[in-house]
Amino acid sequence: MGVTRTPTDLTQGSRTKGGIGESTMRPDGTLKVTGEFAYASDLWHEDMLWGYTLRSPHAHAEIVSIDIAEALAQAGVHAVLTYDDLPTDTRNYGLEIQDTPVLAHGRVRHHGEPVALVAADHPETARRAAAKIRVEYAELPVVTDEASATAEDAPLLHPGRDDHHAGHVPHPNIVHRQPIVRGDVEAARARADVIVSGEYEVGMQDQAFLGPESGLAVPADDGGVDLYIATQWLHADLRQIAPVLGLPEEKVRMTLSGVGGAFGGREDLSMQIHACLLALRTGKPVKIVYNRFESFFGHVHRHPAKLWYEHGATRDGRITHMKCRIVLDGGAYASSSPAVVGNASSLAAGPYVIDHTEIEAVALYTNNPPCGAMRGFGAVQACFAYEAQMDKVAAELGLDPVEFRQINAMSQGTIMPTGQEVDSPAPVAELLRRVKAMPMPPEKQWETAGEGADIRALPGGLSNTTHGEGVVRGVGYAVGIKNVGFSEGFDDYSTARVRLEVVGGEPVAVVHTAMAEVGQGGVTVHAQIARTELGVTQVTIHPADTQVGSAGSTSASRQTYVTGGAIKHTCEAVREQVLEMGRRKFGTYHPAWATAELLLEGGKVVTDGGEVLAGLADVLEDESVDLELEWRHRPTEALDLRTGQGQGHVQYSFAAHRAVVEVDTELGLVKVIELACAQDVGKALNPLSVTGQIQGGTAQGLGLAVMEEIVVDPATAKVRNPSFTDYLIPTILDTPVIPVDVLELADEHAPYGLRGVGEAPTLSSTPAVVAAVRAATGLALNRVPVRPEHITGT
Repeated sequence: MGVTRTPTDLTQGSRTKGGIGESTMRPDGTLKVTGEFAYASDLWHEDMLWGYTLRSPHAHAEIVSIDIAEALAQAGVHAVLTYDDLPTDTRNYGLEIQDTPVLAHGRVRHHGEPVALVAADHPETARRAAAKIRVEYAELPVVTDEASATAEDAPLLHPGRDDHHAGHVPHPNIVHRQPIVRGDVEAARARADVIVSGEYEVGMQDQAFLGPESGLAVPADDGGVDLYIATQWLHADLRQIAPVLGLPEEKVRMTLSGVGGAFGGREDLSMQIHACLLALRTGKPVKIVYNRFESFFGHVHRHPAKLWYEHGATRDGRITHMKCRIVLDGGAYASSSPAVVGNASSLAAGPYVIDHTEIEAVALYTNNPPCGAMRGFGAVQACFAYEAQMDKVAAELGLDPVEFRQINAMSQGTIMPTGQEVDSPAPVAELLRRVKAMPMPPEKQWETAGEGADIRALPGGLSNTTHGEGVVRGVGYAVGIKNVGFSEGFDDYSTARVRLEVVGGEPVAVVHTAMAEVGQGGVTVHAQIARTELGVTQVTIHPADTQVGSAGSTSASRQTYVTGGAIKHTCEAVREQVLEMGRRKFGTYHPAWATAELLLEGGKVVTDGGEVLAGLADVLEDESVDLELEWRHRPTEALDLRTGQGQGHVQYSFAAHRAVVEVDTELGLVKVIELACAQDVGKALNPLSVTGQIQGGTAQGLGLAVMEEIVVDPATAKVRNPSFTDYLIPTILDTPVIPVDVLELADEHAPYGLRGVGEAPTLSSTPAVVAAVRAATGLALNRVPVRPEHITGT
């Protein structure tokens, strides 16, 4: 244990700097803005090969034959693999339902589906060799919508499917169905003074992350493989990869590489298995990096949706009932469609008190591109529809749209349509009040007298298409509700390993989790938690890998809550061990060791009154405390498959937006002038990061409102615009001022009272922008994204 001494020479300590509540610097921030950060696409290994994927040019076709002879004969080619070369009988994978083939077998089900793999000594060699693979296809009829998917003679995209959802759906081409029934809708409908209905549509949005799918697989001497990969969930990848390779999980070692954005698009596998297969076949490291065209085919997208809603209300503005049906296009494979259906249905009523509801949500199998997780995860589609309905009902009643929302706003204690009580703050009315009270931007900023007029501020002004003719301003509001964390009985936990030791005379904490840092700033918050709980300034974040227990996915706004909770929990256990070591060493010198509440602050052990008892370096000396623990939030439960009742979610988050837009009604162009947001975050662990998350989510919602859509040909189910030339995303020139008002109402059930932040602003920003465009034009605009022809009618 070493020589002990009384710590009489210690001075009064101060609170540890860089803890929770501070806007600390991101450790990766400077490297990213200077271009020095190493992303997965920068991975390199001596003597490595390059992998390439041959993809189907058809959306639905039988594979008649594959001839790889010419490709194999090309100089520099080391391997060509097809379905028949897979090493085990496990040849499918999937997040929830294992229905996705590693390589197509028998038939292809969507445009761009992987058919064969090539490994060569140069990426261009691999690409040219893939072009020499001869595949004979016999095209089949395509399934593209609900009518074609559920017709009596519809092609079955997954015949003989055998999974736990199959008994609950009326047709094999329906992935999952969730009804939610509460109260007596027909009786409530009879009491309504007004009844308003509407049909809405949401297009297919892409996550549009800037870092393409990429990774490096390195074969190991023990017959295993080391995979360096940009992903959102290392352990879910591992669970799917190992069986296909025929390896135990301990022989598939995964390390997170630099991730250039994700937003849900990296939850599913892309090239992980392909790189490992090629590496194990060739005995050489294999790197795969998608180009932008491949990336559009290599990951799932946001589910396009068609929604039908009905609301009733009394003359005093009280909602009597709501009915809705939500149809989500899941594409060729299930991905996370069942969970998206659960979210869409359970949140379909929005953040309002509605005692009588009939809700149905379904997800389809089609030959369109596979869809799965994207920021907002089912709640985005529902929010666009129910917020349009709120404006329509308010107009029918002659009420201010914000006032109408406030009359019906939920609060703590409200019962959701699932029967679950909202048992933490739900300040919906207050958020609306705050966002409405924000100062409005100046009117027509572009109308400066004389030659100083700045036409760049006009819709289309950067292209010099207008000088203000036909430009009209509009203002719109929206508010949304999003669940936080995994739901419906999923075992949502995270693991943290924390080591506290003395290095160079200073106490240092090392935090090791498998959390995927995808740009959300988790590594920053994790260090802040360790500083707060252990009272040390120096915190090292260990690279994320599978040598520690699972942290779950970086999605569902859950990582700060769940992995942050795991770090807090583990740090508390480390702290207790450190204090026990101190009691053994110094307890005889001061009674406070046994009688006072002790804390770790500023590298010292202090009483809750601030008296210093010892330095951490003196307590630890040459010892260390090293613990790895799991942490779970309170459990949820699956929703009843007939009624939708159940304690499905662990936490809810809320955000409200006010959009100010200017619309050129002659050209159909929209300029968003301002997109203000008010959001309750429970506790802002890092205020600057919280603001950044809100602004980022808001910008993605803006994109869905007026520009972002993967266009799929309805006749062929082929993607028309797989590039950033034709798939438009907001740039800095499209992104308006985004003022943010952060409310902190603690959730007593959550670590530090925090509330997941990242997804909620994506919900309400889209309908707020469209509401503003409606206000400017007087048009119904029931579809997003709103395109110029929707405004001009041409």
